[in-house]
Amino acid sequence: MAQPDAGLIQVMVCHATPDEIFLKSLDVAPGTTLEDAIRASGVLQAFPQVDLGVCRVGVFGKLRPLDTQAQPGDRIEIYRPLIADPKTARQRRVAHKRAAGSTEGLKWRRGQN
Repeated sequence: MAQPDAGLIQVMVCHATPDEIFLKSLDVAPGTTLEDAIRASGVLQAFPQVDLGVCRVGVFGKLRPLDTQAQPGDRIEIYRPLIADPKTARQRRVAHKRAAGSTEGLKWRRGQN
C-alpha cells in the first residue's frame, strides 16, 4: 500500500443506493471540510441525483454539517432521503402482523399476557 503524501490525511467517502455502492479513499489536506472531500471524491459526478442541499452527511453514522473539518481516517457518508417515515412503516408492519394473526416479532411486557 502506498504511503500518503506528507501533510495529507486519508479519508473515505461513501454513498449507497439500492443498486450501487460508491466507496473511495482519498488523501486531502488538513482543514478540508466534509463538503470539499465529497466534491473531490467524484461521488457527485457518479451520482448526479445527490444534492448536498437535500442529502444529509455524517461521519461514522453521526450527522455532521458540511463545513465540519475532516479528520484522519474519517468515513464520510452521504445519506439518501428517507422514502417512508420509520414510525409509520413500523406501525404498518405491526398492524399487518396482527391482522395475519401472527405474534412473531412482537415484544410482550410482563403482566400483559
